[in-house]
Amino acid sequence: MFIPGSRKPELMAPAGDMISLRAALEAGADAVYFGIVSMNMRASAKNFAVYEMGEIARLCHEYSAKAYLAMNTIIYDSELELAEELIIQAVAAGVDAVICWDFAILDLALRHRLPAFISTQMSVANSASLAFLYKHFALKRFVLARECTLDEIVTIRRNLRAQLGDAAESIELEVFAHGAMCVSVSGRCFMSQIAFNQSANRGECRQPCRREYEIRDVRDGKEFLLGQDYVMSPRDLCTLPFLEKLLEAGVDSLKIEGRGRSPEYVSEVTACYRAFIDFYHKHHGEPEFSAQLDTLKETLMKRLDAVFHRGFSEGFYFGRQIGEWSGGNGSKATHRKVHVGVVTNFFRKVMVAEIKVEGAGFAPGDELMFQGPTTGVLSQPVESIEKAFKPVDRAEKSSLVGVKLSQAVRENDQVYIMLPVEDVENARQ
Repeated sequence: MFIPGSRKPELMAPAGDMISLRAALEAGADAVYFGIVSMNMRASAKNFAVYEMGEIARLCHEYSAKAYLAMNTIIYDSELELAEELIIQAVAAGVDAVICWDFAILDLALRHRLPAFISTQMSVANSASLAFLYKHFALKRFVLARECTLDEIVTIRRNLRAQLGDAAESIELEVFAHGAMCVSVSGRCFMSQIAFNQSANRGECRQPCRREYEIRDVRDGKEFLLGQDYVMSPRDLCTLPFLEKLLEAGVDSLKIEGRGRSPEYVSEVTACYRAFIDFYHKHHGEPEFSAQLDTLKETLMKRLDAVFHRGFSEGFYFGRQIGEWSGGNGSKATHRKVHVGVVTNFFRKVMVAEIKVEGAGFAPGDELMFQGPTTGVLSQPVESIEKAFKPVDRAEKSSLVGVKLSQAVRENDQVYIMLPVEDVENARQ
């Protein structure tokens, strides 16, 4: 018998490259989903090569996390052999499941005994569809249509129990918790295909919905600029303000969107949702829980606000008439990442990183961010700076400096500093 809030859902994070993969795992992801060069809905992301699947799975399992391969595009006849080869390689690599909606991929996964998760592209939005796919294909994980409301998720869970009895407990409901939303039904948009011959359903979306447009009256030649409200560009989904309601609805997996976004986005968003989930399940029912949860939400929302987003929306969880658009092109984050330089050496015995400063300078008290395929994303406050073995008050551009750290970084790691947006703009003027 399901008790509301008793399920501790899996937290699934995106990985578009090895730095983001490491960042997601370090931030506490229970699972990571990734794409191979083709056949996934983020063809514009760096993605991974086939030979890297073994390393991805190994690294995920080292962190006691799962590795999920996204093959969630439509597939053409000319690609069936390649699709089967990818499935075979995924099985050999130890990948835990494939995310798909094309029945060709589903058939291949079943034949090669690789667990298959039904992608949101299939728009599964009712218990009868779930029960049918469970009975006929033994499928147990469903990424619900993005259009489902909270009430409908509760109803789906209840009706599954009525239709399947105890077997309903083996069915897992996955929902999106954070990230970009599409103006079309569950992401099935044709606008990019029509405008650029690059299909969103093949992972090639050029996002024409996010742009400004000029329109012209063909009779009088009057021109207008459409951009103020960006009526085709939704804000980003953010469920953290009401995440406890999703936990109480009985979801089994919370997915963060963002395989095309930066490693620091993956790190920070994953860490924030990890903190919320762990706090909820550790302290739920205790005195002052509600007040403490509200305080935690306020802190975590400030952190989420600092990384890329187009403004925040509650999506469709409280109804399908939302009318919330981005109000502009680009990020609404309060902070921007500015390049500092590169790590040229790391002296492990004394825990000092040698940094070649190529861009923005920094001073003690600033927080540096290191990114690399082994390091992932590491943020570290600067305690002291040395140049030619002598303390200095600031690291300037074109200098070579040493910075003492509490954790290891690697040669060739990129170094950044996160600055408030107004400081970045002032620096450019």
